[in-house]
Amino acid sequence: MKLRIALVLLLAAGALLPAQTNDEPSLDVGGLMDAAQQFAQDNLDPDVLQALQDVDRDKVEDFLKNYQAYLQGDYVLDVGQLKDGANAILPLLDAHEETQPYAAWLRARLDYFAAADELKAITPAPQPIPGTNAPPRAANPSFAAEQEIWIKKVSPRPWPEAAKKFVPELKAIFAAEGVPVELVWLAEVESGFDARARSPAGAVGMFQLMPTTAKNLGLSLFPFDQRKQPDPAAHAAAKYLRHLHETFGDWRLAVAAYNSGEGTVQRLLKRYDAKSYDRIATHLPAETQMYVPKVEATIEHREGAALEKLKAA
Repeated sequence: MKLRIALVLLLAAGALLPAQTNDEPSLDVGGLMDAAQQFAQDNLDPDVLQALQDVDRDKVEDFLKNYQAYLQGDYVLDVGQLKDGANAILPLLDAHEETQPYAAWLRARLDYFAAADELKAITPAPQPIPGTNAPPRAANPSFAAEQEIWIKKVSPRPWPEAAKKFVPELKAIFAAEGVPVELVWLAEVESGFDARARSPAGAVGMFQLMPTTAKNLGLSLFPFDQRKQPDPAAHAAAKYLRHLHETFGDWRLAVAAYNSGEGTVQRLLKRYDAKSYDRIATHLPAETQMYVPKVEATIEHREGAALEKLKAA
């Protein structure tokens, strides 16, 4: 429990740090890390304390400062800068039972950082802007470029071991809810089918449902969190996906809203006078820009089905 408190402090701090602008005061991330380190010294067993000290402080600070800014910002090509920090944190989370739910969450997202690096490598260098000294910034990769990267990354992957157990029962649940059964593969993208997965922001379970969303869908969080139970969580996720598809009339937009929120998608559609995912793709949060083609590539690989052409069961 003490270890979980310390690492929740570290990870939650990273998830809550906003993107910086020139108009905002700088955040004292060093002070935050010092406070966490002092907590560790005061509360943790010596072996656990040594494990914390073995993690590169600079990499952890960098990860905490930039995770929220990069993934919730709209620029994909900077996301790869989080790779070293994530790789430094993951073994620590994996080493202790109390923090393995956070490891499951992070592990399912490691390929975002690698994909961003690959996209950056193939993106043409930006041209200087005439009449300005501002450094040029390459445009976000197109949806087509993202699709190509994710097909390449996903296609060699075997079924996750847990999928062999859960996919048949999850498909039956999605079918009962009137949702295309192929969408059960969101659980691979969200958690690797690990029902323990927990994000720093509070999403839990195979389908990474946030507390408010889960409650609105009829799940109980106390005394037992039903988001950790595959069957209730699958019913809730399927209901939510059905609602999103009814709202947007398009599975790509529905999946984007599942990741970034209905409000985000609605605002972008209105801002760009758009009706399709392609029209807003490069303006979505960076994580969502990668999430949708990753989901699409995963469903294509596992089921031979195209996301935008899925039919209800």
